[in-house]
Amino acid sequence: MSDVIVEVDGVSKRFGEVNAVEDFSFHVERGQVYGLLGPNGAGKSTTLRMIMGLERPNSGVTRLFGTAVTAGCPELTRVGAIVEQAAFVPHLSGMRNLKLWWMAGGGRMADADLDNALAIADLGEAIDRKVKTYSQGMKQRLGFARLLLGRPELLVLDEPTNGLDPGEIREIRELIGRLTHQGATVLLSSHHLSEVEQVCSHALVMNHGRLITSGTVSDLVGTTKSIYVEVDDRAAAHELLVQLPSVINVQMQGDGLVMVLRDGRRSDVGAALVSAGIRLETLMPTQRLEDAFLDLLAAGDGGAVPSLQAAQVSS
Repeated sequence: MSDVIVEVDGVSKRFGEVNAVEDFSFHVERGQVYGLLGPNGAGKSTTLRMIMGLERPNSGVTRLFGTAVTAGCPELTRVGAIVEQAAFVPHLSGMRNLKLWWMAGGGRMADADLDNALAIADLGEAIDRKVKTYSQGMKQRLGFARLLLGRPELLVLDEPTNGLDPGEIREIRELIGRLTHQGATVLLSSHHLSEVEQVCSHALVMNHGRLITSGTVSDLVGTTKSIYVEVDDRAAAHELLVQLPSVINVQMQGDGLVMVLRDGRRSDVGAALVSAGIRLETLMPTQRLEDAFLDLLAAGDGGAVPSLQAAQVSS
């Protein structure tokens, strides 16, 4: 478990009569970009707050770098977090805000990773402007610069694109991409499923404080039974596919064909096409993360807890 950066082990948290999180477990390994997905009230922010020592669980334990999290524990210095909206002194420049924040923690500016933080945040000359002139997206990027000053080994981000317009969302997504290219370990919550699909390597779905399922993003998307194929002879492929008992609802779409698997695996369809002398160019699930997310939530509300491994076998 030496590569496990975050460990949430059987955690529960109640607020009065409300169970915000219940018997919740997962872990994040070094180098992963891990997304927490769930509707409002699912328990995402509460989970992140417990990981950061801002809330104490009623039962279970959260660990950072193998150490149980308590308020002010030393391992928190290895973490950079935006767990609420980043706040700054509005009448001071972005640069002045960064320097004051760093020195308030007792650090010397010579020890701060200022150049790298500014390069990743990519604020350019705006860093010397007053923060009150910043857009919401620029403030969020300044927040990233601030958390990067201490060279954190883990980034914890709660809804990093919440309240931003589409252009600002893209900027933050690109910023996270620059961090991941440097090998950062990231744990984030988000309502923007396309964002998670594009930047995260792993994700979990939670609802009503409980885990619905978890795995790689490709596994989550791969739970679909709808698939798309491109071949060199669509007519011949269509004629073959409609005769396969494992395939239903075969339709022409774009340059290929879309179908639904009654049973079996996608690879069985590929093997049947190749055996018939039809050249296969593309074979992929048609579902996006948003579709899988909604399907999993519906299944979870119905009392079933989907298994990614089982879903992969059936698809």
